[in-house]
Parts: sequence; C-alpha cells; structure tokens
Amino acid sequence: MYDSTENSTTPEGSTNPTTYSYRIHAFELYAFSISFLVGLPTHSYVVWLIVKGTGSGVASGFFNLNLSFCEISSCLNSLFFVICTVYPFLTKLALFTQGFGITGRPLFQCLMCVERYLAVVHPVTFLKFKPLRYRVMCSTVAWIITLGSCLCCLLILVSGNINVHAWFFSLQFILFFSIQLFCLSAVLRVLKQSGPGERVREREEENHMKRRAFHLILITTLNIVIIYVPITISGFFTIMTKQYIPAIWFPALICFLLAGFVQPVLYLHRAGKLSCLCS
Repeated sequence: MYDSTENSTTPEGSTNPTTYSYRIHAFELYAFSISFLVGLPTHSYVVWLIVKGTGSGVASGFFNLNLSFCEISSCLNSLFFVICTVYPFLTKLALFTQGFGITGRPLFQCLMCVERYLAVVHPVTFLKFKPLRYRVMCSTVAWIITLGSCLCCLLILVSGNINVHAWFFSLQFILFFSIQLFCLSAVLRVLKQSGPGERVREREEENHMKRRAFHLILITTLNIVIIYVPITISGFFTIMTKQYIPAIWFPALICFLLAGFVQPVLYLHRAGKLSCLCS
C-alpha cells in the first residue's frame, strides 16, 4: 500500500536490509502489474456484458456495473503505482486513486448485499425501490463518498501520517463488514423459515431465490474479509509499532489485489461465460 523503499525495519537476521527492502518492492510491482494486466480486461468485459444486456441486464446489474467501474479505477491505481517508480510526479495521482479500492469497492458490495437483503427479507419494499432511478441515486451518493475518500487518502498520505491512514481504512472495514454480516444473518434466518401454506413448487422456487441471494451475500462477505482483515491487522501492527514494515504489508496487498477478481468471476459465471471452464 505504500512505497516499500521508505525507511523500514527489516527482520532479524537479514544480512542486507537494503536488498531486502527492494526485493519486497519488486514483489509489490509484480503484484500491481498483474492486477492491472488481468483486472482491466476482466472488469472491462463485465462492463461490456452489462451494457450490452447479457445476463441480468443494466437495471438489475446496475450496482455491479458501478462496482466494475470502481475496480477499473483500482486497476489504474495499480498502473499508477508502477509508473510512479519511473515518473514520481504521478505519485499523488496514485495516492488519490487508492480511495476507489479502500472505499468504493466495499461500498458498492454493500449496496449489492442490501439489495439482496431487501429482495429476500422485505420484498414489498424491494419492489417499491426496484426502479432504476433509486439505484442511480444510491450510486451517485456512493461515488461522492468514494471521491471524498480518495481526497482523504491523498491528504493523509501526503502528510506522511501512516497511523491515521491505518485507522481510516480499518474503521471503514468494520462498518462495511458489519452491514454485510447483518444482511447475511437476516437472509439466513429467512431462508431457514418454512412456508407450510405454500405450494411445493412455489416454495422450491422461492427457496432457490433465497439460497442464491444468501450465497451471493456470503461470498461477498468472505471477499471483504479477505480484502480487509489482513490489511487491518497490518494497520494495527503499524499503529502499535509506529513503523512501516514491507514484509508485513505484502501479504495484505496480495489479498487486497486478488480479492478484486471475485465479483467479476461471479458475474461471468451467472452470465454463462465460464461454462467452458466449469465443464
């Protein structure tokens, strides 16, 4: 998440701290490069499928569409971090675009989970807010919050206060994870309820819809755990030790980058574009 060439503490027994630091830095550059080269075409393909109307269409996949745009911005963030090693004037742009991954990604994931939660637990309310204009309003607010987070990341990191940055994304993780955990438990509780007065076929179709929503929320919640738990642990470690150690942050960075591929794979699977791989 930060420049690994900064002063840091290396593990005991490291005979060459400078070489160790640059080795970690090289691994980070490889991770950023893979994130950009694989993530950009994957998320762009998902955007193309949603706009084209393949799968569930633009209306029902509107939050997924915004999430893909946010992930594309995160891929560009990876590109900026690679380029700024050669062109340092792009460093501020790289720091600014961190907000798309820190806030934008989990925020749109939460909107998707809340949408599934309303569809299962409060279907009448879901039908009331089903029109596209409500999704556009929620997405507009989400983008404003995300851009505000980008500005905060820039100001905090330019000031060099890593501890404040660690608190910044750690508190966001707790908030977003709590929302998704609530949606997951509520859908699970409704899923376990039986409907004795319903027809067998209708009950099976309803249960299939509930299970699908539950699985989506479960995978999304596990995804956000993979994204933020390692980074949060690294953040608290940085807060306690008051120093940045590349070896501690590198595994968290890998989890952060790889977790961005979960949502596009889920959408491609639902759209039937991974049938050749599944077979």
